[in-house]
Amino acid sequence: MDTKEALFKYCLRLADNNLVLGHRLSELCSNGPILEEDIATTNIALDLIGQARHLYQYAAEVEGKGRTEDDLAYKRAEREFYNTLLSEQPNGDFAVTIARQFFIDVFDYYFYKELLNSKDERLKELAARAIKEVTYHLRHSTQWILRLGDGTEESHKRLQTAVDGLWMYTGELFEMNEVDEILIKEGIAPNLNDIKTKWESKVSEVLAESTITKPEDGWMQTGSRKGMHSEHLGYILAEMQYLQRAYPDAQW
Repeated sequence: MDTKEALFKYCLRLADNNLVLGHRLSELCSNGPILEEDIATTNIALDLIGQARHLYQYAAEVEGKGRTEDDLAYKRAEREFYNTLLSEQPNGDFAVTIARQFFIDVFDYYFYKELLNSKDERLKELAARAIKEVTYHLRHSTQWILRLGDGTEESHKRLQTAVDGLWMYTGELFEMNEVDEILIKEGIAPNLNDIKTKWESKVSEVLAESTITKPEDGWMQTGSRKGMHSEHLGYILAEMQYLQRAYPDAQW
């Protein structure tokens, strides 16, 4: 694998994470627990999908085969997606949605801060734009973790259950493969081991403050780096890609 192919797959990975999570959050539009939260969740979904668009555009340019951002989003099969398993997990109740978002927000915050140092100018620009949005996302999910964890007995119970259930997907956030090795050597991608240390520290701090017990590290779910996913991604793509596949290349 050369640097060009590695960069293409790297951009796809980042874009897929944002697109799939953005789609998950968009499912909650008009279903938020309160009006203000409904609007906030929808706006976060829009931020993530916007970030995905820019990354798909760059990926298409790097690939140089004439594909567009829409082709990459709507015309790839499940095994061609590289988003983390965590991002595709169902919304569940509000505690599950918030716990999933919090774990990813903490990762994204430290990841994009590191990506600001990338030698790839395009990724550096994308990181500079994304970090502003991600900072808000993290503040939002952190506040909810604190409110739910240190709230009522019921909210605490639900959040603890959510954290326990999603923990096995968090290890994959820091999994690296040949793509990372090539781009780290070129100064393009950050080393996820460095981000893991910061992620663990922040997550531990917030969970402790919210009176939520941090789960013990055990067996972690993995597979997305090889295009292997949970059963949930297929359903997401069936819904998300339906119009494009039913009416190929249709334009408004």
